[in-house]
Amino acid sequence: MELSTIPLFFLLLLLPVAVHSIGVNYGTLGDNLPPHSQVAQFLKSHTVIDRIKIFDVNPDIIKAFANTGILVSVTVPNGDIPSLTNARNALRWVDANIKPFYPATKFHYICVGTEVLHWGPQNLIDNLVPAMRVLHAALVRAGINDVKISSPHSLGILQESTPPSNASFRPGWDVGNLAPMLQFLRKTKSGFMVNPYTYFGYSPANANFCLFKPNGGMFDKVTGKRYTNQLDQLLDAVYISMKKLGYPDVEIIVAETGWPSGGDPQNTHANPVNAAAYNGGLIKRDASGVGTPLMPGRKFETYIFSLFNEDLKGPSLDEKNFGLFRPDFSPVYNIGILRGSQAPSPSLPPMLAPSGASPSPIRPPGRQNAASSSSSNLVSSIESAAIIAFFMAMASNYQLLIDGVKFLFGLLQKLPTGPSPKPSSPATPSHGGGKKWCISKPDATDSALQSNIDYVCSKEGANCRPIQAGGACFQPNNVRAHASFIMNAYYQSNGRNDFNCDFAHTGVITFTDPSKGSCKYMS
Repeated sequence: MELSTIPLFFLLLLLPVAVHSIGVNYGTLGDNLPPHSQVAQFLKSHTVIDRIKIFDVNPDIIKAFANTGILVSVTVPNGDIPSLTNARNALRWVDANIKPFYPATKFHYICVGTEVLHWGPQNLIDNLVPAMRVLHAALVRAGINDVKISSPHSLGILQESTPPSNASFRPGWDVGNLAPMLQFLRKTKSGFMVNPYTYFGYSPANANFCLFKPNGGMFDKVTGKRYTNQLDQLLDAVYISMKKLGYPDVEIIVAETGWPSGGDPQNTHANPVNAAAYNGGLIKRDASGVGTPLMPGRKFETYIFSLFNEDLKGPSLDEKNFGLFRPDFSPVYNIGILRGSQAPSPSLPPMLAPSGASPSPIRPPGRQNAASSSSSNLVSSIESAAIIAFFMAMASNYQLLIDGVKFLFGLLQKLPTGPSPKPSSPATPSHGGGKKWCISKPDATDSALQSNIDYVCSKEGANCRPIQAGGACFQPNNVRAHASFIMNAYYQSNGRNDFNCDFAHTGVITFTDPSKGSCKYMS
């Protein structure tokens, strides 16, 4: 048997992956999470995570990370922004939330709000940059010169992102808000924070593009650059938008990005395999220092979302399962975050089930014949040996080894005993012409959907008449139906970027036209 006959994919599984430091978002919406002091010691002693970002100024978390050497970024709640435009209030805020813990706790950034431009209201948007300036001045006055100020943004700030050369910030926000912010960030040598989630741009057609897997890529004719993953595309879209305002030199920080290991039944792409592929690919990309096509060699400070699975998040299972770890500190999948561990190739199927969901099936629905043929090829004698060799190499990780062996034998039991059946012809898609629509998620709450309606209908030029009494889409007269129509109108009118259908994770892309009768959805 010649070595060259062993599939390259499985040989790569046997190679170690160097893992460098990485940041993580530390959320606390769970009723079973470990004490903050244990979390701090776990991250310091057992992981390569060297920085965290929290979504408040919880003093217990801040104290727990004192003298650990781990960088801590805290967040000003959105509602506090207007008050911080007052110098006296800003100084009081620093005295209460930063000075008592400084310098034992290594504060890195103060994030002023979260996705303020995207969600508003206008009063917060108008006060955002002034609050950042005043809070920075309060830090300096308090003698704290090594803590930076920024504000994370959703990619809803982009008018367009495909291709990157065509990208720009939304009119109004560009000159009115983002240019002054970028000017401040340049002056203070701080980073521009964005939250790019390729998960929300997923479709079966672009799965590999979203997951750092081999694919044909996307070619930008204007720049002559080819993109082989969506994260690079999104980051270069942000870069081009910054460049058009005259600020290409400001650092870009990936403040949130991640992939859930479990989700609602309709979100089959939320599974451990994809989560490991994305987050593992993200870490490898970050460690390589390769940069993006338009920013070669540039490294990006990156924070994975999130540290733990959080059982009080929701309402969707997706929201509960973004964590790298379970509350008992066991990894949901192995991507080399633990010190001394050897990360498998990100495309290796992880063996640990997400909380609140079952492991994803090996065979996608409707493709049993093709899956059977693929499984048969997968566990040919050569490839099986490669898989077993990999698990032997991982013997130091006892639980992963056990789960891996269970997976392998489970797969062997599913194999057909006769000849591999001929793959069936692909079914004709039920959607038409590659069009996409944005609708509300089935598990989104009425209050969240009503907020979406209020948000869109408050925008200048928004046409909400169809969902009003007598309108073509008034019936059925319920929040869910009205929200789907309005969310889709916003999505279609604002560039058709997948992140335009996020709506705080209450929207989902569909390829099936939701129009009914006289109620016609935009496309």
